[in-house]
Amino acid sequence: MRSIARVINGCKVSDGAGVEICRVIGQPGADYIDPFLMFDDFRNDDPSGYVAGFPPHPHRGFETVTYMLKGKMRHRDSAGNAGLLEDGAVQWMTAGCGILHSEMPEQTNGSLWGFQLWLNLPQRLQMSEPRYQDIPVSDVIEFTQDDVSYRLVAGELFGHVGPAKTHLPVLMIDLKLTNARAVIPLTDGDTTIMFCFEGQVSIEGQAIADGDLAIIEGTGDVALDGSGRCLLISSAPLNEPIARHGPFVLSTEGELKKAFIDYQTGQLAPNQAAFLASGGRG
Repeated sequence: MRSIARVINGCKVSDGAGVEICRVIGQPGADYIDPFLMFDDFRNDDPSGYVAGFPPHPHRGFETVTYMLKGKMRHRDSAGNAGLLEDGAVQWMTAGCGILHSEMPEQTNGSLWGFQLWLNLPQRLQMSEPRYQDIPVSDVIEFTQDDVSYRLVAGELFGHVGPAKTHLPVLMIDLKLTNARAVIPLTDGDTTIMFCFEGQVSIEGQAIADGDLAIIEGTGDVALDGSGRCLLISSAPLNEPIARHGPFVLSTEGELKKAFIDYQTGQLAPNQAAFLASGGRG
């Protein structure tokens, strides 16, 4: 059975137009866990801490995955795509060669809670065509096995296949355990992380509490025990150099510099100027 190599505690940061979030991956000491570039937990019961949202901003070279637990978030991008994320929905965006998008809360009262993962792409795919997947809650695969509730977003598990279309194999599961045990088969050599967001989940006797992320090591299956809820995400490391700054993640400093030049000259994405002028509303 696999065990925990390291536990990471998130730190409070402000992003977008002043949205308060907890950054777990992408902070000093946990900058990059190949292929995971960033992992944010945004949960807030005070609209003043999130209502300004994430106005139009660019991306190139990687993917963003947004998973909503509570609240509503409107996504729009420069390619003309738009979608409303509600409780349990997922948005999987491949920035590829370049896209601008906005992420704006649509409620003014109540809670906002979700997660955003940045997933790196190999150099050969970084300049692929942008792609946007709006996955409603009804499309996420839900099932119960051995008293454990599963929500499968991506990958294959126990004969089920998640709805997300991924460039590389990715397993992404939301698990809820109530005094139960889940044994999850994993691919040897993949990087596997587990983020607990309710209660407490243990791996080989080591407990992970709400808000902590575990990096899992070893081979074979991983066994989760306890009463809690967590995200388990696994994918193969790329083992490639990265050059990253702000909203761009590429493989060389030259590619990174070109991304900034393209953005500054209005050539990062089609309809860039019009999208910025609209404030992300069209």
